[in-house]
Amino acid sequence: MKNKKAIVATTPFIHDDFLLSNKHSKVLYHRYASSLPIIDYHNHLSPKQLAQDTVFDNITKLWVEGDHYKWRAMRTLGIDEAFITGNKSDKEKFIKWGYTVPYTIGNPLFHWTHLELVRYFDEPALLKEKNAGFLFDSLSEKVNDQAYSTRKLVSKMNVEALCTTDDPIDSLEHHKMLAKSDFDVKASMSFRPDKCLMIEDGNFSTYVDRLGNVANIEINSYCAFLEAIKKRMLYFKEQGCRLSDHGLPQMFAEDFTLSEIHLIFDNRRKGKLPNKTEALKFKSAVLLFLGESYHELGWVQQYHLGPIRNVSSRLFKNLGPDTGLDSMGDRLQADALAKFFDKLDKNNKLAKTIIYNLNPADNALFATMIGNFNDGSVKGKVQWGSGWWFLDQKEGMEQQMKTLASMGLISCFVGMLTDSRSFMSFPRHEYFRRILCNFFGTQIQNGELPNDIDWIGRIVQDICYYNAKEYLSF
Repeated sequence: MKNKKAIVATTPFIHDDFLLSNKHSKVLYHRYASSLPIIDYHNHLSPKQLAQDTVFDNITKLWVEGDHYKWRAMRTLGIDEAFITGNKSDKEKFIKWGYTVPYTIGNPLFHWTHLELVRYFDEPALLKEKNAGFLFDSLSEKVNDQAYSTRKLVSKMNVEALCTTDDPIDSLEHHKMLAKSDFDVKASMSFRPDKCLMIEDGNFSTYVDRLGNVANIEINSYCAFLEAIKKRMLYFKEQGCRLSDHGLPQMFAEDFTLSEIHLIFDNRRKGKLPNKTEALKFKSAVLLFLGESYHELGWVQQYHLGPIRNVSSRLFKNLGPDTGLDSMGDRLQADALAKFFDKLDKNNKLAKTIIYNLNPADNALFATMIGNFNDGSVKGKVQWGSGWWFLDQKEGMEQQMKTLASMGLISCFVGMLTDSRSFMSFPRHEYFRRILCNFFGTQIQNGELPNDIDWIGRIVQDICYYNAKEYLSF
């Protein structure tokens, strides 16, 4: 009898037990985590595209355009800007992205890319240059259909609620449209007043004028400036807002007097730029006012701390912001964080707070800082947020979990968010959940945690869903 070659069935790269290394991890994920709804309490999705239920022309428009993570990888590989943000066709751009993907091994882009292909399109193939043209055609045919509209993409991932990031001068017209629609996901907003702090920016005075116009207030003084900000806060609250957010290089907590701040503001309105000390004092004063106001409104405040933005002045001049030109900074964070929170806390005006660090060197700092201000009034009142931006990858998440568990209470953790502009980013919650379950499951396997699956499964469910739902009152 002739020998027959054995037929070996190959396991697809993204499979049921992806990232789950032992039986305990698998039980935790499949039994306790996988089916929970998603609360994505911080992202940069377009409210307009949600309100209009946008359908994209092709897969590049949906998946590659606007994604600075992908753009950075392509530039690093030596791909010409014409294929990234330039004038090449969408198919040519996608093929270049397909060429790039195999070279992203070790980067979360490799995992995210293939998770997203499977979860949204049931496509198990590994994206590479030789199949990129075919996949562009087949995926574009799918996405150019109402079944892949923005709302359908969100609903497909079992999203229960999401919060976009919105400037105080935003009319929120698209959120109003969503509130009146039949969209089955609660779409809320977060108040992002960073531009109100940037007094040294050349466009600050123009921004103040726009703020005055939407608030219907003539801003001729610092008091009027704060009144306009407060009026916009109340407007946001009327539309259902319950969170604020800041993206700052560091916390601002300089000492100041109100007379100094009035003079700095008046001089800036007359065209005089502040010096470094004056700018820091102004930012500190406005940030303190905002923090006190968040407490008064009952909002959750978020602070994303640590980036250096628009580092390449040459590329920034050509491409603008949010195009992949930012990196983590190495500023000292502890003193200003402690001082700012203490100013609020000693007057009992510290709102529920989530802080995020961009530099992993600050992990232990952030994990221990939150414990100083958890006063027993609220479970996990002050939180250290999940791995963010350059740290929202496997190692970054694992290190955040390990440090939080060893220096705080990971059981109170409010879990994952996408911080993304992409409507295909929601599998990042699955990614987080798998890493979380493997984190606990491996400790059970090693005898570092008891084999009490029901109890640890409950902790997993809290971190993945219930803690955020309670903390944010969704």
